[in-house]
Amino acid sequence: MNLQELNPSMKAITIVLAVFLLAFVFDPITPLLFSSGVVILTFLFGRVSWKIWSLYFVPFLIIAFGFFWTTLIFADTGSQAGTIVDLGFLTFSHSDFQVAISLALRVLGFALLSLLFILTTNKTEFLLSLMQQLKLSPKIAYGVLAGYRFLPMMMTEWKAIRMAHRIRGVRRGKGISGRVQEMKRYVIPLLASAIRKAERTAIAMESKGFTGSKERTFYRNMKVTPKDWVFLGVMLSLYGVSVYCSVRWGYFQWYDGQL
Repeated sequence: MNLQELNPSMKAITIVLAVFLLAFVFDPITPLLFSSGVVILTFLFGRVSWKIWSLYFVPFLIIAFGFFWTTLIFADTGSQAGTIVDLGFLTFSHSDFQVAISLALRVLGFALLSLLFILTTNKTEFLLSLMQQLKLSPKIAYGVLAGYRFLPMMMTEWKAIRMAHRIRGVRRGKGISGRVQEMKRYVIPLLASAIRKAERTAIAMESKGFTGSKERTFYRNMKVTPKDWVFLGVMLSLYGVSVYCSVRWGYFQWYDGQL
């Protein structure tokens, strides 16, 4: 099973379902086991670079630590028993620590599922799959795709405008007000360029017979294959095994208004 070869819409539905199921679990063991399995699947079947994956994962790790720390700091420990850490002015109870680590691990679980989808999915194929399998309007899909393709071009335009200003002797602004004025000089040419490109794209699509109708044919047909159902079964099985181990070890807990 190669994650890059799966149908993007089926993959997205599977990821959303996994996120939904994980959101109702409030113990640390279940998300830890499930997240570990997601990481194994990502690198075993996804052909993902460790460097790129780590670059995306580090910000989520910082966010998860922020959830963990703030939950401990602002927890109501007045009536809690079973203190496990006492740092003078900070006292953490066992239940507070479990809630904090559970929140952090759930954030990491959501992040790992998102990375699995983002790093193994082609954006163009995803939009094609949304149109063919989920009946998304071609007007919306091709509009999003065109906007996505414009982003690198906008960066190139921005660099060209900046270099043109420097050649003409316009210096970079100093301080916040100077930077704001500098950005104002860039916005109008960028906006004019974007409008021209959008108009040309619209004319080109109309000239090729694009009407936005859902009853259209596609050069690239996206299909749902048995591999997609296998992936769904693997993810559900991984979740079931994680819940089973958590229950057996006495840690499993559904969300019941904690915090």
